[in-house]
Amino acid sequence: MHPASSSPDSATLSPQELSIHLRTMLLIRRFEERLDELFASGVIKGTSHLYAGQEAVATGVCSLLSHDDYITSTHRGHGHFLAKGGSAPALMAELFGKATGPSKGRGGSQHVADYAVGFLGSNGITAGGLPIATGAALAVQMRQQRETGNGKRETGNTNPRLPTSIPQQTACVASFFGEGGANQGTFHESLNMAAVWKLPILFICENNLYAMSTRLDEASSGPTIAARAAGYGIQGAVVDGTDFFAVRAAVEKAVERARCGDGPTLLEMHTYRYYGHSKSDKREYRTRAEEDDWRTRDCIEKLCAAIGLEAADFEAMDAEVMREVDEAVAFAQSSAEPEVEDWESVIYA
Repeated sequence: MHPASSSPDSATLSPQELSIHLRTMLLIRRFEERLDELFASGVIKGTSHLYAGQEAVATGVCSLLSHDDYITSTHRGHGHFLAKGGSAPALMAELFGKATGPSKGRGGSQHVADYAVGFLGSNGITAGGLPIATGAALAVQMRQQRETGNGKRETGNTNPRLPTSIPQQTACVASFFGEGGANQGTFHESLNMAAVWKLPILFICENNLYAMSTRLDEASSGPTIAARAAGYGIQGAVVDGTDFFAVRAAVEKAVERARCGDGPTLLEMHTYRYYGHSKSDKREYRTRAEEDDWRTRDCIEKLCAAIGLEAADFEAMDAEVMREVDEAVAFAQSSAEPEVEDWESVIYA
């Protein structure tokens, strides 16, 4: 099915590890495809912002994070949640508005959080996760300095989708945002503060070309988002976000800098969303030829090629993932609705 190809990271990851990461990407893809059907048919109400096409970014980043690390997400956050080790049935239940969701059905698609896996929340506000992540990185830095005196410790990874324990010197934070979010004031404030205090944080810009329907070159005069890193005196790089190995290579260096106390990194991942901005988006601002071109660079196909996965093995993995998605939907549908008392328990004003 796919000829094997070589890459620096393919030599350091075992076939089992690569298969686990491929399965995570495939789970995100099939989960999002099912969501598209559920929202379109009205089974789930409201709107959705699907992550399909960008799976290599979330998976590549989170594959290098431990259970003690944190991430913040965007309105397009299902892939980040699953890549960080979040439960597919629980996430589906949240989207159905059920009490068994991580936020007990109160957060829905855009405001779900699960602190148990270090997922500090998706966010319906453009760039809203950046200051939250920066604050979390400051808290991590202060806590570890207080606990150890030098900020160095070692901990094990318990992410169920990661194959091995990841030793670490200090915890870090990864903040996902889109290229449109880079034009928000919180972008400057967060990067400046993180740079001044050398916070252990990765700023992950998922540049999928369009902020809703606005192309990046219509709203930003700079050559790249990553070039802005120089203005803060931090490291920055542009990465092929469709290449799992390229993502891991860049993130590995950034994580090492963060854990060693060398401060933040700004990574611009070039990627593409296969669906519209949201459920009602007919994608009239981009051509079908452009969409077809990006699909020839599909991140799942690329990783399959690198592994040299046989057709039968891929089909078996796909069938297993589809069963997991089916079970997630069944779990959500059979879960209880939130009690009135649950809703009132989080009203503060």
